[in-house]
Formats: sequence, C-alpha cells, structure tokens
Amino acid sequence: MTDESPLSRRTAQARVGDEPQRPPTSAPSASEPTPDGPLPLTEPREGTPEPVTTPDRLADVVARFAAGAGPVALDAERASGYRYSQRAYLVQLRRSGAGTALIDPIPLADLSTLDEAIADAEWVLHAASQDLACLAEVGLRPRRLFDTELAARLAGFERVGLAALTEHLLGYRLEKHHSAADWSSRPLPESWLTYAALDVEMLTDLRDVLAAELARQGKQEWAAEEFAALVLWGTRPPRVRAEPWRRTSGIHRVRGPRAQARVRALWYARDQIAVRRDTAPGRVLPDSAIIAAAELDPQDERTLLTLPGFGGRSVRRLARTWLAALDEARALTDDKLPVTPQVEGPPPAHRWAERDPVAAARLARCRTVVTRIADEHQLPAENLITPDTVRRLAWTPPEKIDEDAVRETLLGYGARNWQVGLLAGELTEALDEPAG
Repeated sequence: MTDESPLSRRTAQARVGDEPQRPPTSAPSASEPTPDGPLPLTEPREGTPEPVTTPDRLADVVARFAAGAGPVALDAERASGYRYSQRAYLVQLRRSGAGTALIDPIPLADLSTLDEAIADAEWVLHAASQDLACLAEVGLRPRRLFDTELAARLAGFERVGLAALTEHLLGYRLEKHHSAADWSSRPLPESWLTYAALDVEMLTDLRDVLAAELARQGKQEWAAEEFAALVLWGTRPPRVRAEPWRRTSGIHRVRGPRAQARVRALWYARDQIAVRRDTAPGRVLPDSAIIAAAELDPQDERTLLTLPGFGGRSVRRLARTWLAALDEARALTDDKLPVTPQVEGPPPAHRWAERDPVAAARLARCRTVVTRIADEHQLPAENLITPDTVRRLAWTPPEKIDEDAVRETLLGYGARNWQVGLLAGELTEALDEPAG
C-alpha cells in the first residue's frame, strides 16, 4: 500500500490538506484528552433533548428543521433481539441551525410532515440499509443521501464502524455500549438518550471529511451512484422469503424430509406466538431447541422438557403447543413433506469443480480480476462487484463473449456504471477460454 493510502495517515484532514487534526467548530462536550488520544464524547453540544412525543412538539421540530441549513443527519434505534418487528422506537436528527431532535414515533401517527420539511436536503446516515426500512415505515424517505459507512468502504478504510471512523477521522471517541439495548422500553434512561443524540452529533462532520477524501481519490461519482442506488432500494417493499423456516440456525444437521417437517412445524408455531406478543422469536423458543426437537422427535412432555432449550419457565408453559406442532408433522403424508427447493442461479461455488470444471476455471479467473482491480483501487472486492454477480456471470456467460455483451450482462445484474467501467474489459478476457 502506498503512502497515499487512507490507512497510512492518521486523519482525513491530514490526507486532504496536510493540516494538523482539529476538532470541529462548536465541538460537543468532551473530557480532557489523553496525550495524542481521542476526546471521549460525553454530551451533545446543546445538551440531551427530551424525546418528542406529541403533535405540537413535533410541529416545533418540523419548523426548526425546515428553517435549518445543509445536510440532515439521521439515525434510528430498533429493538432487535427483543421485538418481532423491526420498527423504529427512536429517531434522531441533527441539522445546522436546528440542533438535535429525538423523536419517539410510537405515540405519533407518522412523521410525514417532517419528511416534507427536509425533503430537499441531503440525508446523512451510517449504514443506511439498516435503517431505511424502519424510517420509511414512519414516513421518512430520503431523496438524496450520503452513507458514511459506504463512503468509508469506497475510500478504502478497513474499520468502517461509526465509532471507529469518528475516532480516526475526527478525534472523538463514541461509546457504543447501548447499541444492543431494548429501545422499546419506556421511559428511556437519560444515558440512553444521550447515547442516541451523540450518534448524530458528528455525522455531518464525518460526511464532510469522507466527501473530501472521496474527491481526493476521484471516487465521488462512484459514491454518487451507490447512494442513488440505496435511495432506490429503500423505496422497494421488503423481500418476503418463500420458506423462512429454512434459515433456522443449525438446520444443516437435520436429516430427512420428516425431520425437516418438524423444524417447519415448530418454526411456524413459534412465529405465531412471537407475532402475537411482538417478541423476538428466539426469546419464545431458541433455534437450538427447535433443532433438538426435530432431531429426537419427543412424543411426550416429559421427554420434550429434557431437551436443550426447553428448560425455561416460559418455554415449559407452551409444552402442549410444541407437542402439537410435532404431532402435526408426524401426521403428514409423504406428499406433504418439505422438498428440496429449486435454487435460482448457479450452484454453490465449492461444487463447480465437480459439476463443471470449465465454469470453475472461468470463476477462478474472474475472481482474480476482481481481487486485483479492487486492490488497485483500494476497495473491498464486494464493493467493487457483488460475489453473486461474478458467480452468475461465470456460470452462464453471454452466448457471444465480447465487452458489450459482458457490459449488458453486468448491468442486468444490477452493477453500477462505475463498476462496469472498471471490470467489463478484463472480465471479458477472463471469460474467454484460454488458448490450448
């Protein structure tokens, strides 16, 4: 890696302008720094705001943010691992001239008035794909966005978490100890609210540094295409899996369609309870318990409750439900048992050498091209092109292998123009059979 690598210097400020690191203007509260160390963030610049819970207070926030200037930093807190839904239980925003707002969307009908107020602004999120769905659910849909995590990946940073980037590029340390908290609980503790407010405190500062670094590397157009694709992706309805029970952890150990039917029956029994309670399914019955019961097929309560995962009081109370699900699977006729699903696209790559050695060789050559070009441009290979796209191209190349055909194939799989421009020529050569 050359001296110009983003990983070879301490901050993006130093890389862009060879200037010493400086805290942002009007910096938030921080404790005294250790020598040459980051400043721990302790409090937002204007203090921690109270969550907005009424239409009148929401109207005040809408007016403030409509009058603000520049990008809007946004974040959302969910209750993953606690609730069945992936809804937002807190929405955080910050904008120059408007300060920070914390909004509790649960008692509010929706946030569409806020959406209208900031519709023309660029929205700044970190790992936007994690939050776009829950923000859309409350009426917030960006028209333009800047994803600081994706920007950091494109710029070649190895550590792209919000805390790592804030520390490395801005010199401030964010504490992330509430990231896995149950944000559906009420009232939210003051320390949690401070944590949530600090998540948007530095986002626009971080955006500016990363945008400058992308411009320095000549990657700003790449980022613009990626961000536009994210906006489009966020408008699509969530994907519904045909057989979600097949994603039960440990299902690879379950042999035979009858045992798989037991997994399916227990999974759906658990799912119905989880939906009714709005509880994460794993808190109703762990996947490990489903697998254990599917493997051993207990037929009475005493045997069932000796299995791993069935010892908890709440699980034991539902013993009849679990036994009924197992009885249902046991009573199925053979034609009602699960069948191996038809897999779209190419088979797993590890089977290619046996099934089609020529395709396996094509895939190896294509992967070599992707890895080399990604390294040349200091990108993760998966951000240069998705592995699935490479597999599909290598398994079923165009009938006529030329650069135009490869270009059209890549675009058809969803590759962006900048990706196609970097890859199409060399992938065309890699797809050709080697002479001799």
